[in-house]
Amino acid sequence: MSRNYIFCFSGSGNCLDIAKNVAAQLGDCDIVSMRRMPEVTDVRGAERVGFIFPCYAGGMPAVVEEHVKAVQMDPGCYKFGIVSCAAYPGIGLSVIDKLVGGLDYAKVISHQCSCIWLFPHDLMMPKLDAAAAQERSELLAAEAGLDIKEMKKCAVPRGLAFNKLEAKAWPKLSGKKAALLNADQFCIHCGVCAKICPKGNIKMVDGRPEFGTDCIGCLSCLQYCSAHSINMGGVTKKRERYHNVNVSAEELNQAVIHVD
Repeated sequence: MSRNYIFCFSGSGNCLDIAKNVAAQLGDCDIVSMRRMPEVTDVRGAERVGFIFPCYAGGMPAVVEEHVKAVQMDPGCYKFGIVSCAAYPGIGLSVIDKLVGGLDYAKVISHQCSCIWLFPHDLMMPKLDAAAAQERSELLAAEAGLDIKEMKKCAVPRGLAFNKLEAKAWPKLSGKKAALLNADQFCIHCGVCAKICPKGNIKMVDGRPEFGTDCIGCLSCLQYCSAHSINMGGVTKKRERYHNVNVSAEELNQAVIHVD
């Protein structure tokens, strides 16, 4: 087995890119996707185990908590968490902290916003364009990787009471917004959206995508559509798409990525 494991959920590719940059500093690291139930869950014997995920409405993607609960690790291993957010980190790190019996290290990295039905993708703190945000993310992820390699320790952000209310309301809101998903006349029938959906919420019927309501709001389908044909209501038609420049749809779908 590998000496280091990172369990990662990524929708826009930002978290996976952060995970790759951290893994490059650690070496001998498996990045295990949490977009679906992790292919690897028993990591007893690993030296370091980490969790990297985005902030969704003050919380985290609905499947992350379930998937973290499935991970078996040694109580004494070094545990870390990194949250990627547009502005504030929310309660995700504190939730993970409780689930794993205490995180040794936690870091917040802000990046471009993927929830473009709500905000333009460049609405982040500090406000940066995509290229500058990516440069900053790579620098902070590398710094975190070095800290984790040295097994440094730090406090875990707790989030705000308001974040708990946001996180509780998010799943219902995601279901309602999912009803607005559609593919317009520019659809090229490639099926990438169906393949990339972590919930299997998109089916190809007669060469066109059909959308259900079991949506967690990752927007991978919308952001990775090469034809820009998928929208969530009218507002996304007016907004620029965004996904991480270093992460392809194929890579986002990989169950495990090993970094030497």
